[in-house]
Amino acid sequence: MANLDVQPKKKGSILPWLLLALGLLALLFFLFKGCGKNEGDTNTTTAMSSDSASTSATASAASSSWDDIDFNGPRANYEEITDSNINVRGNNNYGIYGVGENILFDKGKSDIRSAAEQNLQQISASIAKRYSGGEVRIYGYTDATGDAAANKQLAEQRAASVRSWLVKNGKVDEGRISLHPIGEAQPVASNATSEGRQQNRRVEIVAKGAQSGQ
Repeated sequence: MANLDVQPKKKGSILPWLLLALGLLALLFFLFKGCGKNEGDTNTTTAMSSDSASTSATASAASSSWDDIDFNGPRANYEEITDSNINVRGNNNYGIYGVGENILFDKGKSDIRSAAEQNLQQISASIAKRYSGGEVRIYGYTDATGDAAANKQLAEQRAASVRSWLVKNGKVDEGRISLHPIGEAQPVASNATSEGRQQNRRVEIVAKGAQSGQ
């Protein structure tokens, strides 16, 4: 009877399977990590976009609150304004007090003339009566004679002088007043004539009611 040489089967090595399992675990780890990072980045980006949109909306609202001023609006009759050198326009929401440069300042200067104080007194009294607590913005204009940058600087200096007077003598809170120097950019008459240039040299004080200034 023949002898059967039966040998036990060799056990397969588990090392390849172990390496494969570790590789799969590593792959899953990086996949989940990547998803979490992308979600966080998305949330951060969204939050930043929301903050930027909110800031832009606030800035736009602040700007548009003055964009509705109609400087070509109808004349207004304020009984407390009796000086013919003061031109008043506006509606129920705001008033525009216009005064010529030749009334407020000497030529090329930014110091308030002593003779102009009566004009500013009437204006400040009218603001206190009609626009107490509201915002005030001072616009400065020049003609087109000379350098444009120098004209805008002069317009800013003159607007600042008017603000200082209103704060010191008109008892208007400085925090309510802003400056908006225009210079020669927005003429109301032709700069080709002396009469037109004089009309272009002016200061306009815009006062708004407290409710419309918010």
